[in-house]
Amino acid sequence: MTRSLLSLLVLFASFFVTAQEFKMDLVQDLKPRNIGPGGMSGRVTSIDVVNDNPDIMYVGTASGGLWKSTSGGIKWEPIFDKEVTASIGAVAIQQNNPSVIWVGTGEGNPRNSLNGGYGVYKSLDGGKTWKSMGLENTRHIHRIKIDPMNPNTVYVGAIGSPWGEHPERGVYKTTDGGETWEKVLFVNNKTGVADLIMDPTNPNKLIAAMWEHKRDPWFFNSGGSGSGLYMTHDGGKNWKKLSEEDGLPKGDLGRIGVAIAPGKPNVVYALVEAKKNALYKSEDGGFKWKKINDKGDIGNRPFYYSEIYVDPENENRVFSVFTYVNVSQDGGKNFEELMPAYGVDNGVHPDHHAFWIHPDNGQFMMDGNDGGLNISKDGGKTWRFVGNLPVAQFYHIATDNEYPYNVYGGMQDNGSWRGPAYVWKAQGIRNSYWQEISFGDGFDVVPDPVDSRYGYTMSQQGYVQRFDYVTGDNYIVRPTPPDATTELRFNWNSAISQDPFDTSTIYFGSQFVHKSSDKGLTWKVISPDLTTNDPEKQKQSESGGLSMDATGAENHTTILVIEPSTVEKDMLWTGSDDGRVHYTQNAGQTWTEVTGNIKGLPKGSWIPQIKASTRNKGEALLIANDYRRFNYTPYAYRTKDYGKTWTRIVDATDVESYALSIIEDPENPNLVFLGTDDGLYVSFNAGEKWQKWTEGFPTVSTKDLA
Repeated sequence: MTRSLLSLLVLFASFFVTAQEFKMDLVQDLKPRNIGPGGMSGRVTSIDVVNDNPDIMYVGTASGGLWKSTSGGIKWEPIFDKEVTASIGAVAIQQNNPSVIWVGTGEGNPRNSLNGGYGVYKSLDGGKTWKSMGLENTRHIHRIKIDPMNPNTVYVGAIGSPWGEHPERGVYKTTDGGETWEKVLFVNNKTGVADLIMDPTNPNKLIAAMWEHKRDPWFFNSGGSGSGLYMTHDGGKNWKKLSEEDGLPKGDLGRIGVAIAPGKPNVVYALVEAKKNALYKSEDGGFKWKKINDKGDIGNRPFYYSEIYVDPENENRVFSVFTYVNVSQDGGKNFEELMPAYGVDNGVHPDHHAFWIHPDNGQFMMDGNDGGLNISKDGGKTWRFVGNLPVAQFYHIATDNEYPYNVYGGMQDNGSWRGPAYVWKAQGIRNSYWQEISFGDGFDVVPDPVDSRYGYTMSQQGYVQRFDYVTGDNYIVRPTPPDATTELRFNWNSAISQDPFDTSTIYFGSQFVHKSSDKGLTWKVISPDLTTNDPEKQKQSESGGLSMDATGAENHTTILVIEPSTVEKDMLWTGSDDGRVHYTQNAGQTWTEVTGNIKGLPKGSWIPQIKASTRNKGEALLIANDYRRFNYTPYAYRTKDYGKTWTRIVDATDVESYALSIIEDPENPNLVFLGTDDGLYVSFNAGEKWQKWTEGFPTVSTKDLA
């Protein structure tokens, strides 16, 4: 939640307390402000453009909804903000009637922090209004293909949720514009659609890349017997699985990217994850294949990106889209870098997930990556970054005590930033007022409450730094092991907190609670291992499956939250990623576990947040979720007696999906806000009843808050 929204909520709370009745006309003109920054963006997952009028563009994002431009990418507007989910996996335009837009929700890049979807949507008016067309349980849709000769025939490639095994995967087909669907290709409950292409000269011919994969909170596996290429020539009635007899590699396969040459559709390319990853090529429309390149220039990290595209004017010009974008001029035999990551000349962000080339002009292309959207009109020689797509994925937000205050946040793959919430200057906030203060994936930022020139930023696997935003002098203050025999385990998004009674003291979490009394220069361990220490969940070095991918994203049996009490010195709460909850009242000399007292919470659930009461000792709110084990039930609890008893204040009858965060109004404890996977909820009676925060604001009277 942004600080601007929080400011509005505090304002509303004051109305609730002072006004006899809160009426809409009091605040109808108040709207959240976009305060920036525009120097970066967020993960773009899908792109489509009106071929006959390429100034009209649609861009889907991982968690920022769908955006439309009618000015060739100069000006953008969000057009999917009122729907259940903001995670977009696929967007497709009906080119013979570009007012018809199809959207598949739930991105298809199954990293540890992906957002889920809620089926497929259709617009008949260029995105002004949307209708849900079903397939809600697919969770993640990666491809949509429209029959150009019969636009009521649409194919949806459902990759499915990586967190569980479920049957709502595979290729779905409708022949009545989405009113009904038939699943025309299904392999097994762990295998979904990683790619889907249609022959531009024969819409009954499709090739589907099926991918068996599974993600657990502590491990990821790509590959299995369900993976492979499937081809149909009769619109999905019959499929042939291609095999080593057709020239593909023998044994289990993983993720496959597949592309057809628009100008010469008998030429098909497949980027295949196998025991030896390689690029394969067919020159007879997909019947027979030949390996043409198994060098490192074809790509990397296939679980996160395995995309390949062909220039419509030259079947030998091939683009491999991965951490970088590489291009081949000789039909895939050799590749070279098209755009350097963080390039000195063009500044394009790495980690690419979406690519579009105009079907009649191979010089016009668009690229979507973890840092946003880029556009090229000269075949990739130069790129223009689109700086007005505000879709950055903030993990956490913080503010300092300056006046006007500043806002801090860490973002997925876009570092940690600092910028003003307000400025005294009449022209308002400029992009140059924002500053990137740390690199990497950004998580918590903790500004020093006494002097916000300094503070702490954090990136993946516990790499915490002390920053000085004036000089840029950042240095790592990550805790080191207490002895030579101990290996510390840090979560992808580790726990950090500032002591409210001593600004020189901070806490940091591995499997232990670490305490520093000198702003991170030295540390001591003040707890035993507060996790289950399950060795079966500590095999991250083996994670990835066919392609090793041990980046720390699956680090487990770690502490996620350390929450000091602001009303009781030396009192701390902790929560772990394997479901354990502890507290101490004596700065860590002794710890009490209260996990078993949380009734109704599945054992081993993720504990991402505990919020200690700002008024009462021993009182706290706790958020838990279990979606990483395919359980989307919301869990939120309150204790008033140091965890001896817990009252569940959220369940599936109140809230549609899993809970992520919670905050209680500092002045009125009856006013509570809950952040979930499907939006923001508000309670006016301390969590006894919840209502979703939609357009406008709820009308309440002071009796609701009594």
